[in-house]
Amino acid sequence: MTDLPGGGFGVEIPFVTHLGFELKLFEGGLSELAYTPLAEHLNSFAVTHGGALMTLLDVTMATAARSVQPDMGVVTIEMKTSFMQPARGPLTGKGRLMHRTATMAFTEGTIFDEQGRACAHATGTFKFVRRLPTGPKSSNGLNVISTD
Repeated sequence: MTDLPGGGFGVEIPFVTHLGFELKLFEGGLSELAYTPLAEHLNSFAVTHGGALMTLLDVTMATAARSVQPDMGVVTIEMKTSFMQPARGPLTGKGRLMHRTATMAFTEGTIFDEQGRACAHATGTFKFVRRLPTGPKSSNGLNVISTD
């Protein structure tokens, strides 16, 4: 685990906090997140909703990409997801940075159930971006951003 702010993710991400993702590994192009879905995260079949699974995959892959350059943020450019079987109970998302350029990261992620069975898999492309400042505000209430 890392000592980055925001629960280890580097910044506070309200939706990730709401879902309760816990960062377990963040290094060398690898990531691992733990997630125990709550009742409100389930679908009408009483299994984890696909949207929650896609969010876990997105964050897992983004975290793997950021693990090689934690001072940068990433934004999702593209994501392809395959659902293989219902996801029940506590879940683990494992991500891997497959390739990176100066501005892009190509990743993959898999969600596993408690028995180690793959439930969903995704590939994703992310763009590295500078984090927006959280410092002084201008007269119109917006953050002052330097473009240099």
